[in-house]
Amino acid sequence: MNTMKENILITGGTGLLALNWALALRDKYNVYLVMHSRKIQLSGAFFVSFSLDDIDDIEANIEKIKPKIVIHTAGLTSVEECEANHDLAHHTNVVLAENIAKVCSKLNITFVHISTDHLFAGNEMMLDEMHSLNPQNEYAKTKAEAEVRVINVNAKSLVVRTNFYGWGTTYRRSFSDMIFSELKSGKKLTLFHDVFYTPIYMGVLIQAIDDLLKDNTVGIFNIVGDERLSKYQFGKKLAKRFGLDEALIIKGDFAGQSNLIHRPSDMSLSNKKACNALDRELGNVDEHLDMLYQDYESGLIQELQKL
Repeated sequence: MNTMKENILITGGTGLLALNWALALRDKYNVYLVMHSRKIQLSGAFFVSFSLDDIDDIEANIEKIKPKIVIHTAGLTSVEECEANHDLAHHTNVVLAENIAKVCSKLNITFVHISTDHLFAGNEMMLDEMHSLNPQNEYAKTKAEAEVRVINVNAKSLVVRTNFYGWGTTYRRSFSDMIFSELKSGKKLTLFHDVFYTPIYMGVLIQAIDDLLKDNTVGIFNIVGDERLSKYQFGKKLAKRFGLDEALIIKGDFAGQSNLIHRPSDMSLSNKKACNALDRELGNVDEHLDMLYQDYESGLIQELQKL
């Protein structure tokens, strides 16, 4: 361990965002990743295991690690799973977030809570942080409640609403991974032309949060890309950037899907507050896909897929 570096602790340590965070910042921080059931190893990261159910256990471990920052990425993100098991969704997304936020408040440690863009009805576009929440399913309800609980127990939290993509592992793929692998295999896939969002590449998201923390920024922030587009448009752009066959992407109709759990058809968020705080734009999809491509060329994908 490099004692000259400061420590950061990330929950959900084997998940997509936590692993990319470790890869992005392992040269700058000693990154501690909290594992649950899955056991892996990643060069330049330290893995620890303790229960987020037990406040005393959380406190003992955080006092031992002495992180400058704690980032809470752990959660139950499957809309279907949350709908099937309300108790598990509430416990994982609300109770655990409140537990760790409470300990960080007590120990005066910077706390970052990763939220979602699924919090609204989906009939308006580019919503800002002041817009009233209107969650449409159990996943969204638990994430909305988690925001309230976190801020109530830790007023100095940075709560991040986002929708990210990037290179994943063999066991946890992001939306861009799915599109890339299907097209590379020559398979057709259907993407909705009537579901809109403001996606952000994980590398940009991580850097934006790190920069906000330098200024001790707190409160709720939408950290998303500058551009609103449909899932179908995103897929077409990704195919073009990687030289894959765009004709394999079929235009699907979300409005005609009666078998899916109800969810918002427009999740786009305004990032103006974050851009003003950072004094820069966060970038559009083409710029972010260039970064995705560069990380592919650099071998990042190989390191992740060994996990």
